[in-house]
Amino acid sequence: MPADVLELHPDVALRPEPFGALAYHYGTRRLTFLRSPDLVALVQDLGRHDSVDDALAASSIERRRWPSFRKAVASLAESGFLRDRA
Repeated sequence: MPADVLELHPDVALRPEPFGALAYHYGTRRLTFLRSPDLVALVQDLGRHDSVDDALAASSIERRRWPSFRKAVASLAESGFLRDRA
């Protein structure tokens, strides 16, 4: 898990869907599914917090679910949908 402060990449658009959202990266032309409204809210909120754990703590996501959300955030960062915040 990156220890850096993350935010949604500015080239990424989120389209709300009943299951969560579609994320499209205009730079890479990649599409991915965010399969949880909780994950969508977390991703949108990351830029306002100093770490993923801080964003999780500020959310209503149950602590027992945090490991799966950390894994999803790490995957989104590795694929370029999230970036380090300057």
